[in-house]
Amino acid sequence: MGREHKHTPLKAHLPKEKDFHVIAFYTGKNDLAHISFVHEANKWFPTMAKKNHFTYDSTNNWDHLNDTFLAHYQVVLFLDTRPEVPAQRAAFERYMNHGGAWMGFHFAAFSLDNSAVPDNWHWYHDEFLGCGQYVSNTWRPTAAVLRVEDKEHPAMKGLPTIFKSQPNEWYRWSNDLRKNPDIDILLSIDTSSFPLGTGPKQTEIWHSGYYPVVWTNSKYKMIYVNMGHNDMDYEHKYDNTNRTLSYTFKNKIQDQFIINSLLWLAGRNR
Repeated sequence: MGREHKHTPLKAHLPKEKDFHVIAFYTGKNDLAHISFVHEANKWFPTMAKKNHFTYDSTNNWDHLNDTFLAHYQVVLFLDTRPEVPAQRAAFERYMNHGGAWMGFHFAAFSLDNSAVPDNWHWYHDEFLGCGQYVSNTWRPTAAVLRVEDKEHPAMKGLPTIFKSQPNEWYRWSNDLRKNPDIDILLSIDTSSFPLGTGPKQTEIWHSGYYPVVWTNSKYKMIYVNMGHNDMDYEHKYDNTNRTLSYTFKNKIQDQFIINSLLWLAGRNR
């Protein structure tokens, strides 16, 4: 068994009838920025749970991604990675096809041929997410001006048309989500963000283009959020300081969108 987050024992509580149940899966082993985000999320979501009537559990044991375990939860989160074992993937697909809800962050959508995370799960990346493979990213983690694309969606309730995000490493994908009739793009990078990124490589600085960062798929109860990469003190990483320079959940507007999304997935703010 992998370690469980200590804030609440898995399946050991009987929440009030009005509460809904959220389970977050994470790995938290590789990129310092992703590890920082996982630690941040596992502190932030329990605080939000008390205010918004849901329970929050988390686990790094991906074997819990099975039919019996998932039956206890209304919403599943992938904080930093995806399942790699065929049985885990099959259980998740069944969960989503039978009305389960999902929110994924940043690296949870990553795949790339000839990498440590190969493009070997067609249903997840091409049908469910719709984005296909990772193509490139901005660097260094930088705040962007985001534009609301679907003002009527419940996840966008109360948000201004444009707002500034927290610093993040932004991804570009192989598929044009605008051409997929099942995809509803909720947030994209506004053109006022350009140039976006500081390099040092010129390919890491975006000067133009269309980049969706949050979207849903009408065939499923899901929402993908490209945020989830904190800025780190990379220049001193070998000193073992692992100092976080920015946090994802430190932005009132962005935080509201995350809670709106969670409540929408749980059927609480239609």
